[in-house]
Amino acid sequence: MEDKQEPKLKKIVDAADGLSLGISIVVAVLIGVGIGLGLKKLTGLTWTLWIGVFIGVAAAILNVYKAYIKQKASLDELANDPKYNYKALKKDDDEDDDEY
Repeated sequence: MEDKQEPKLKKIVDAADGLSLGISIVVAVLIGVGIGLGLKKLTGLTWTLWIGVFIGVAAAILNVYKAYIKQKASLDELANDPKYNYKALKKDDDEDDDEY
């Protein structure tokens, strides 16, 4: 028997994938603010804080977009499944009506 070993970071990746969308948005913005505060402390310029905020908001928008694409792909997969295809079921019902 082959002993399949999981990658070392698989549990961490699975846990990160399981985060809800709302939490990931908040985390992305907080990390961006942290980057901005670090830049502000490093450079002494107040406007660099806004660079970090912009990075955090952009990351949050990217998270929403990725979740949308992932959800759309899974729904498209279900749409092609004949078990869940309403049009195919309706077409079969119409054919049954013609027989009588």
